[in-house]
Amino acid sequence: MAAPVIWDEKTKTTSKKITVDPITRLEGHGKIEIFLDKSGNVENVYWQVPELRGFERFCIGRKVTELNQITARLCGVCPGAHHLASTKAIDGCYSTKPTETAFRLRDLFYAAHFVHSHIAHFYALAAPDFVLGPASPAATRNVLGVVGAVGLELGAAVLKARSQAQKIQAMIGGKATHPVMGVPGGVTTAINKEQQKDIISMAENLVDFSKTSLQVLKDVVLANNDYMDIIKNPDLYYHETYYMGMVSDKKGKNQLEFHDGPIRVVDQKGGEFAKYAAFDYLDNIAEAVEPWSYEKFPYLKKLGYKGLVDGPDSGIYRATPLSRLNACDSISTPIAQAAFEEYRETFKSLGVTGPIHHTLATHWARIIEMIYAAEHCLEIAQDKDLTNSDIKQKDLTPGGRGVGCVEAPRGTLTHDYTCDENGIVTACNLVVGTTNNNGPMNMSVAKVAKALIKNGEISPGLLNMVEMAFRAYDPCNSCATHSLPGQMPLTVTVRNVDGSVYDVVSRK
Repeated sequence: MAAPVIWDEKTKTTSKKITVDPITRLEGHGKIEIFLDKSGNVENVYWQVPELRGFERFCIGRKVTELNQITARLCGVCPGAHHLASTKAIDGCYSTKPTETAFRLRDLFYAAHFVHSHIAHFYALAAPDFVLGPASPAATRNVLGVVGAVGLELGAAVLKARSQAQKIQAMIGGKATHPVMGVPGGVTTAINKEQQKDIISMAENLVDFSKTSLQVLKDVVLANNDYMDIIKNPDLYYHETYYMGMVSDKKGKNQLEFHDGPIRVVDQKGGEFAKYAAFDYLDNIAEAVEPWSYEKFPYLKKLGYKGLVDGPDSGIYRATPLSRLNACDSISTPIAQAAFEEYRETFKSLGVTGPIHHTLATHWARIIEMIYAAEHCLEIAQDKDLTNSDIKQKDLTPGGRGVGCVEAPRGTLTHDYTCDENGIVTACNLVVGTTNNNGPMNMSVAKVAKALIKNGEISPGLLNMVEMAFRAYDPCNSCATHSLPGQMPLTVTVRNVDGSVYDVVSRK
């Protein structure tokens, strides 16, 4: 594969550029640009997000109660996460909390949403790399290729489970994709006994399917020594960062939580670096901006932004399924807890005594989370008080600031709104799961590219392994693009035939 020659005016040298555009099997748009030096080795790598959505700007001036439907349109993959985080922020703007029954219904909805999302990523986006192999032909490296390899029976089970998780969301959320259930202090509609019975039946199957998925992971990935060598290799998919995840102390200290709880950050050795309420997120994180991406670069405020580097002195952190399992101490449901213990023991046998820093282990963590979400879904569905009619707080008055935080499937998601006494939004800030991981994704694709591309030797298989670095994060770039410079920066360089600069025209 030939790479175009690029002239560098500063160094008066040429280099070659490899552009992977579009990158595949993710939500939204993005590209990777790899710059080689004169020896054909990797000099710089950029994970770039060239699209802009601007939701934070056009939410201002709208009714705050509309935002949980507007922001859900950020994405067709994780609308449930945005709807719930937004609804929690709206609760705050009305100085209220949901009733107990409303909280259970939101929690049930969200557990089903997690199962639905994690199935999509594991089977449709990640599995082709492991079931078919990183270097398999691109034409077959997709969900149809996976079904052809694993069999129609498993393919049918995947479709059934996703459909059931979607039906549970639709029954509670009011719509299959973009929910409409959230109101200040509650939800719009209660469920009846017959609906509860249906949800219990579907949740039972989701638990069984999640156990099947764990076995698929063991049979296809963990039993394959070649794949395990890739996962374990510290020169490829490995970074020692801080880790962020929501936890709960309701049933045990620092247990895995998706819906409601403080945010915990642990360091590279597993020690607690911070633990804070969602409302205080601005005291703990900040966002840097780089000129080559519309996606911001969050970092831990106490450490500062040192660029795209890992280690204890860098404020870079990760917020992923891997991160959540590093940030929590245990899981409240039995099957997921057993899987979590097996996961930790496996890496302990490899010499890992603290957090797991191996990026591709995120796929394993995602399956454990799927099991927990399915078990939790069944647990709530069986609650005898689920069909109570007390689903809304009454006599509410808007005005003030609300911060809603949940763990989106892709990472910690924060919605921050301020509204006036008429309920009109005056300020809006979103920090989405993928944005948290923007710095680590850049680091990950750069590390893999530098390790694999040598002496100008490039192949589609190697480039796919570079893509595997970001794919582990399950990025949603539609959600994550929030840097708004005001107008498109533009620099045009006109060169003579020998590469010398004739003129440079800039608009910044």
